[in-house]
Amino acid sequence: MSEAIQIRLGGYGPPETSFSAALKFIGDRLEADFGSDVDVKYVWNIMDLGYLGKDILWLVESGLLSAGYQSSSYLTDRVAELGFIDLPFLFENNGHARANMDGVLGDYLTTKIEARTNFRILGYFENGFRHISNRLRAVRSPADLASMTIRVLPSAVHEKTFQLLGAAPRQMDLTEAIAGVIGGTLDAQENPFANTVTYGVHHHHPYHTMSGHFYLSRPLFANRTQFESWPKDLRCAFAKATQDAVRFQRNLAEAEAVDARRAIEDAGGEIAELSQAEHAAFAAAVAPMLDDARSDYGAEMFDLMKGKP
Repeated sequence: MSEAIQIRLGGYGPPETSFSAALKFIGDRLEADFGSDVDVKYVWNIMDLGYLGKDILWLVESGLLSAGYQSSSYLTDRVAELGFIDLPFLFENNGHARANMDGVLGDYLTTKIEARTNFRILGYFENGFRHISNRLRAVRSPADLASMTIRVLPSAVHEKTFQLLGAAPRQMDLTEAIAGVIGGTLDAQENPFANTVTYGVHHHHPYHTMSGHFYLSRPLFANRTQFESWPKDLRCAFAKATQDAVRFQRNLAEAEAVDARRAIEDAGGEIAELSQAEHAAFAAAVAPMLDDARSDYGAEMFDLMKGKP
């Protein structure tokens, strides 16, 4: 390589998060392998620069960033099949979810994303299971959510889920949601504990429910035009580094979840751990969505799964 290839990696969280650490993992690997032939720089949190969280998509797709990550729900308007993995209570645990996202289901979704975008999908970071937090009252049943305004991701599946649970969902970007939590115009939100703490929600919401209603991945994607213009050895090294970074990030995410729970409790938050019967009541309320999904997405999507919901 005669001139250093510029590689710009970006996200929407502080440098301390598992996602930022995984980007640094990739950059460090490339610098170790290619030295001065690559010029790696980072934009840890695009929201610090005035962008919305969702803007990471066009920043990468346009080539202003070489690669980044975003929750898969943000792509459901362009890749309808991603709505399948937005379904509530689809995955039993992290192991079940990872086996599917790393298996034929993930391969199928990767093909669909790449066919409709200028992304090269390199793996799936773990955003994890999502839990409800709110400013009003303890939530142990769907009835406790009655009329609560709750922020959901830009996903029709997520919106319908909380409608069935009796809440008043609002699809909002993360930037707007944080402002709504701080200003008190939103009663509730749902996120993995790590996100709830990263964005300071736990300082405003005293009530937390371990509902685990959705599991989300964050696809790690590169600008395909840039990626395909790189020399073959760099493409191969980047792909290998991202595969290793996915495993690295998932391990960090597990530790983050433990630390985040402690931070919520240290801030005086009340965490409701649902009994089996209480958890079943939430699942029963949204069970019609799995039936609808068989007609919406076809039996093929269910057949691709390891372990049926």
